Amino acid sequence: MAKHFHVNTPLLESVSMSKHVGTTTYLKMENSQPSGSFKIRGIGHLCEQLARQSKGVVCSSGGNAGMAAAYVARKMGVPATIVVPCSSPQLVVQRLQDQGATVKITGRVWDDANAEALRLAETEGLTYVPPFDHPLLWQGHASMITEVAESLGPGVRPGAVLVSVGGGGLLCGVIQGLKDVGWTEVPVIAMETVGADCFNAAVKAGRVVTLEDITSEAKCLGAKTVCTKAFEYSQGSELTIISETVTDQQALQAVETFLDEERVLVEMACGAALAAVYSGLIRRLQDEGRLPTPLGPLLVIVCGGSSVDMKQLADLKHKLQT
Repeated sequence: MAKHFHVNTPLLESVSMSKHVGTTTYLKMENSQPSGSFKIRGIGHLCEQLARQSKGVVCSSGGNAGMAAAYVARKMGVPATIVVPCSSPQLVVQRLQDQGATVKITGRVWDDANAEALRLAETEGLTYVPPFDHPLLWQGHASMITEVAESLGPGVRPGAVLVSVGGGGLLCGVIQGLKDVGWTEVPVIAMETVGADCFNAAVKAGRVVTLEDITSEAKCLGAKTVCTKAFEYSQGSELTIISETVTDQQALQAVETFLDEERVLVEMACGAALAAVYSGLIRRLQDEGRLPTPLGPLLVIVCGGSSVDMKQLADLKHKLQT
């Protein structure tokens, strides 16, 4: 049995992104995890702690958390039930089944699927695997920053970290990691798409708010309410968190540019972070004095995502052009 379920992912310098931003840019390639995204770090860690003796795990996920839970359960030899909303692409359902999971389709959005997962945990005695809101997940995700610190070596630290936000699990993990390695003065740029922007809405309102609906096509950012811990970090003075949004069109354009320039296909949820580079947002933040000029190396968390293929990309293009 492997000590961890995740792998130590490559940290690559991107010449083309560095050119866009005007500073050295490093990509933490979480897309190369066995489950296709960073989620396996936290979910692997949580399952190691909570599901060893379990009669089965249940996870609600529009994709990546479910993929991670299904992969980990298969490796641990326990059954997995993944509850997904009907907005999940068939591709995702198929990939979950390929991992040996039982897939249950419930409701329209993630919140509906999550309610069903909690019910199953209760009635069938399964171990509930939360997709983003649990300290063990953040602890697991924090390992990516520890790896970055080891890769960059002593004395080198990022000028900023760029990250996508859905429910806030990755953001909490990155912040935990920055604290672990003593990089609390490194600002974090938290990116969402308009229509799946529960963190930005909370930051603007000064309290946790629930979005009426998810109208963005970046379905894997589709939580209506951000986790409380992420919001608390945004209100504290320990770290600088800059919350910004891009349109679906900008996120999709970023996915295409990334595919052209880096030869890697990621989903739109990941494109939200990449769009900060390609749309000129980083430079605008510098012009506004919210990021320093010159900026130290930019660390981009390429969170990955398994809910995308060429057909899905073409469908999204068609949908967002009309």
